[in-house]
Amino acid sequence: MLASGLLLVALLACLTVMVLMSVWQQRKSKGKLPPGPTPLPFIGNYLQLNTEQMYNSLMKVSQGVVFSNGERAKQLRRFSITTLRDFGVGKRGIEERIQEEAGFLIEVLRGTRGANIDPTFFLSRTVSNVISSIVFGDRFDYEDKEFLSLLRMMLGSFQFTATSVGQLYEMFSSVMKHLPGPQQQAFKELQGLEDFIAKKVEHNQRTLDPNSPRNFIDSFLIRIREEEKNPNTEFYLKNLVLTTLNLFFAGTETVSTTLRYGFLLLMKHPEVEAKVHEEIDRVIGKNRQPKFEDRAKMPYTEAVIHEMQRFGDVIPMGVARRVTKDTKFRDFILPKGTEVFPLLGSVLRDSRFFSNPRDFNPQHFLDEKGQFKKNDAFVPFSIGKRYCFGEGLARMELFLFLTTIMQNFRFKSPQSPKDIDVSPKHVGFATIPPNYTMSFLPR
Repeated sequence: MLASGLLLVALLACLTVMVLMSVWQQRKSKGKLPPGPTPLPFIGNYLQLNTEQMYNSLMKVSQGVVFSNGERAKQLRRFSITTLRDFGVGKRGIEERIQEEAGFLIEVLRGTRGANIDPTFFLSRTVSNVISSIVFGDRFDYEDKEFLSLLRMMLGSFQFTATSVGQLYEMFSSVMKHLPGPQQQAFKELQGLEDFIAKKVEHNQRTLDPNSPRNFIDSFLIRIREEEKNPNTEFYLKNLVLTTLNLFFAGTETVSTTLRYGFLLLMKHPEVEAKVHEEIDRVIGKNRQPKFEDRAKMPYTEAVIHEMQRFGDVIPMGVARRVTKDTKFRDFILPKGTEVFPLLGSVLRDSRFFSNPRDFNPQHFLDEKGQFKKNDAFVPFSIGKRYCFGEGLARMELFLFLTTIMQNFRFKSPQSPKDIDVSPKHVGFATIPPNYTMSFLPR
């Protein structure tokens, strides 16, 4: 009993010293760091965050290639952008690939014969096949069991980032990876994705023709050979696997999740769906596939897509950045090495830029004449040097997939519009729309 009492006293004494040190350090930095609640040693401001609503908590505290940085990020990002362009991104070639994939999706949706379905994997299979054709050089059959397993692993990992445990892991990964819990399943899923890509890399190594790269992996392997004598190179197999995983993952989940949220919003607002149908019929008609160039003549559809992205806010906290040097921000100093989250959602829902930020309203992107208007606060792809370099591909996919699907179908929910709940299922490092079913009725 005495021993346990002494241990408790010792622990309290240690905690007191650590708190005092933290307060002293905070006061020492007073006038330099931005204002905010005093962080505790080791756990920082975690106790002041609601992990069920991490984005909202960080907003309250503020009132008080993706995961790499530095030279590695610069080299891999530059290479990825150039290589994606080489394989057609931003060009007519990739548009034809998207149109082809949209055609496959239309046939599959016709096969549902108006039954109520969960659209999740219908959309993710289609979107994923576009990026797959770039990084792997081929598409997957929609019924391929390995492909469906990969999509389930990606969805599980993506949804994990929006949960309270996922947010804990993001901030305390060095501890969480050793503890039991749902994060272990997420690790297993990510490892499964990594193993699949490693297997693809091995196959490409065996069949590589340095004079004729077939896909992103081949191009990276060729670069590895070119830099094998460079001791500081960032081009080696581990980075190849991780870069490919980032492209495959991001190229699947962000666009498919935006479309999934968008379909729900259109069923909630049938008057918006009707206006998109009218514009499609007038500009494109019913007998030819939509082209990306049609977008210039379709201001209402363009406004709807922008509003889907704004309202859906799929990556509300952006991707973590790290300050590379002591940086002056207004009257404050952010020390070198500080991790910073650009809260994109704070801009996408700013009432100074959007009249009714909590409402889904395409008028946010239309002027008084019904023409599309840009908005500087529209930043779903982030801004600055680390903006999403897949923006061009994502824009093309969103337009072509949405217009092709809506050219052929109208949407029907088992619920009446007034009963449809469009509140997100989870909001964390990702926004996850609610689960729902719908039917695709031929027009």
